[in-house]
This record gives sequence, structure tokens and C-alpha cells, in this order.
Amino acid sequence: MNLTTARSEKRAKEVGIRKTVGSHRLQLIGRFFAESYITVLIAFVLSLLLVILFLPSFNEVADKKIEIPWLNPLFWCTSLAFIVITGLLAGSYPAFYLSSFQPLKVLKGTFKVGRFASVPRQVLVVVQFTVSIMLIIGTIIVYQQIQHAKSRPVGYTKKGLINLPLEGELRQHFEAFRTDLKNAGAIEEMAGCQLLTGVWNSNGGFDWEGKDPDLATDFPNNSVSVDFGKTVQWQIKAGRDFSKAFATDSMAFIINESAARFMGFKDPVGKTIRQGGERFTIIGVVNDILQESPFFPVRPTLYHLDSYDAMVNIVLKLNPKQNAGRSISAIEGVWKKYVEDVPFNYSFVDEAFGDKFKVEERIGKLSSYFAVLAIFISCLGLFGMASFVAEQRTKEIGIRKVLGASVANLLQLLSKEFILLVSTSCIIAVPVAWYYLSQWLNNYDYRVHISWLVFLVAAVLALVITLLTVGFQAIKAATANPVRSLRNE
Repeated sequence: MNLTTARSEKRAKEVGIRKTVGSHRLQLIGRFFAESYITVLIAFVLSLLLVILFLPSFNEVADKKIEIPWLNPLFWCTSLAFIVITGLLAGSYPAFYLSSFQPLKVLKGTFKVGRFASVPRQVLVVVQFTVSIMLIIGTIIVYQQIQHAKSRPVGYTKKGLINLPLEGELRQHFEAFRTDLKNAGAIEEMAGCQLLTGVWNSNGGFDWEGKDPDLATDFPNNSVSVDFGKTVQWQIKAGRDFSKAFATDSMAFIINESAARFMGFKDPVGKTIRQGGERFTIIGVVNDILQESPFFPVRPTLYHLDSYDAMVNIVLKLNPKQNAGRSISAIEGVWKKYVEDVPFNYSFVDEAFGDKFKVEERIGKLSSYFAVLAIFISCLGLFGMASFVAEQRTKEIGIRKVLGASVANLLQLLSKEFILLVSTSCIIAVPVAWYYLSQWLNNYDYRVHISWLVFLVAAVLALVITLLTVGFQAIKAATANPVRSLRNE
């Protein structure tokens, strides 16, 4: 619509001549609609080719398995409906607007497009850039939210940690497996546990001194081996770690900071927690370990020693003095010695932790791609308007140059309208983007605060893009030889 109406003055004489030689308005309307539908059909074919080309990459980014349903009648009916609607919307305004030109005025050169003829184009530019600016702001906020969560302390050292499943024979030969790996120089330390980057189970029914009888408890309850803390390098805040030197540690808990706050303990070490008929002594407090979503608070968590039968996972600290690939090969060799019938499947803890950001990263990538597309489409409309304005004001520019106007003066003159339009888009986009992004961020307890700098960056970026788009046409018009535009006067 924008590009076609921008060419209205060029096509005004064509319409005038066609009407003079006998064309009716309905014929002209049909012609413009035909042009619109031919363009849309070509675009549809090109879009199918582009979808075929980019669908595998899109599926990878979006984590989908979308296929083109070539044999589905609904697909073709929907496509046809889109072609009809798009052709109608794109061709309606030019068809009715251009076909209304009066041939006498057009051919005499007295035709004027009218005071409000540019309003629809201006509205389209404002709408397009409003969407583009909102997407730019959204992309920045999503990126900031992901980085904010990634920079959150996790309470242990992820680097060099790998996970292995704790399979059958390893439960009986855990210590021998650990010794062989150490002797091979593959690991620095090893421990059994539930899950380091998730919660395997949780328990209730706990009681302690000063507990409100109505307070419900549901603590992630992690079974670990004695070397767990040494392996993951958790940070002891009070008390001590588990130790083989203390037989009583089999009836002890280490709790995290959130559990200490939840229980109302100022000095938890030495306090007793009861569950059923058993009593457990708190021997230490560790900094909160981020096991679940990085966007939500850490739950009150208990760690206790247990048999290997109660564990499902092994966490290993690779030897930092040896190449990781070589260490993993050595671990695989020892694994096959103890577990012959189970494939060797390992995962890096930092990669497993990174998987927690997949949804947000996917949103960020998709919004950035759509932002680029929206900006590109907006710039096409802007380019059409700039071409139209420059052509309309060719003689004015020529006169101004003869009277001494500089290229900078002319560039400012031609860019002023477009900067105003994009500024209007910024004014509309900022509050709308703020509202919807605030709603999105409210889904996360651990979230970034929206800074006014984000809106400033988006606005400046939109204005720079506008100036680059319009500037080409403006400079071209401003540097043209005025003799050519004025010689027929």
C-alpha cells in the first residue's frame, strides 16, 4: 500500500490518459487489483521457497518439528484465503484512490494529491515502526533477563563437573570405582547424590523447636555421599561438612540458608530436626545451591548421608591438570569394567544448567529475528515515502540550492517529517512495550528491573535506522544538479 501510493503522482498521468481514451473507473480498479494480486501470487511462491529453505533452521531455533503439509487441503485453502485478503488489503486503497483522479486536472498539470493524501502512508509508517520498536525493546529485555539469571550465584563450582547415572553394579562397587578413577588421574573427587541440577524428591513431616504447628513443610531432601561437598565445592557458611570421622553424621543434616531462614534459626548448628521417630542434628549451613529454575527463589533444602541404593546420580570433578577429553576416555574405560551392559552416557553440569535457559533464549532469538524482519519491512515503506517526497520537492530543492542551501540544510529539510513520524512511533511503543514486558517479567520471581535506558537505546536505534534509510534518498536529491530540475521552467 505504502509503496504503491507513493508512486501515485507518477501514475496520475497514466490514469488520466486511460480515462481520456475511454477506460471506466471500474476497469481501472480491476487493473490495480490485478496488479496487486499478481504481486501477492509471486510473493506467495517466493515465500514457499523461503520457507523450504529456512524451515530446518527455524525448527532448530524454535525447538519444533514443523513440516509443510503439501497434501493437506486445509493448508491450500488457508493459503488461498491469505492471498485473497492480502491482495484486497494491499490493492484496495491504491485502486480506489488512483482511479478517482480527474483526467483534465492530471493532464493539465494542475492535479494536486490533496492535503490529507499522505495521511494513510504516515499512519502505516507509524504502525510499522511502533511494532519494530516494541520488538527491539522486547529483545533487549529478554536478553537482560537471561543474563541477569545467568549471573546469579549457584552456590557451587560448575566448571569441570560431569554427571553419570548410578547404575546397578556401581552401587556395590562405588568406592572401588572411585579409587580406579583417581588412580587413572581422571578425576579430582567423586560423590553420589540425587540430582545436582534438579530436585529428585521432597519430603514433609518435619518438626523442630519453635515450629508453628500449622506450618506445612515440603523440603527437597537430597541423599548424598560424604564427599559431595568436597566434589561440588559448596560454600560452608556455618558449622562443618560431612566427615567420615564422625559416625553420628549418618543422623545429621546440612541445611541451606533458605531452610535456616524458613525455620527461624539464627544459629542453626546443633539444633534438632525431627521426622517421625527419628532425630537429626544440624551440623552445618551452606549457601543456597541453585538446583531448580534460576528465575525463582531457592527452596529450603536438606542434605543427608544415605546408602548408594537411595541415589540415582554420580557427580565427578574432572582433574584440572589433565585434558578433559582424555579424562572422559579414562572414565569410560573404567565404567565398562564395572557396567558392561549399560551405555556410557555423561553430561556436563554447566550444560545441564544452561538448559534451564532454553525457553527464554528461544524467545530472545525469535524476537530478535522478528525485530529484524519488522525493521526491514518498515524501512521499505519509509524508503518509498522518502522517494515520493524527494520527487515531489525536486523543483523546491533545486531553487533552494540555487539560493545557497547546503546539502546539510536540505538533508535536514527532507528528514524532518520522517523523524517526527518515528518519534511518534517511539511515544506509542514505549508505554505499550513497558506494560507487556512488565507482565511477562512478573512471571519470574528473580527478574531484571526495566531501565529507561532500554527505551532510549531502542528509540535512538530506530532514529538512526530512519536517518540511514531516508538519508540515501535525501542526499541523492540534495546533490542533484539543480539545472536539470529547473530547465523546463
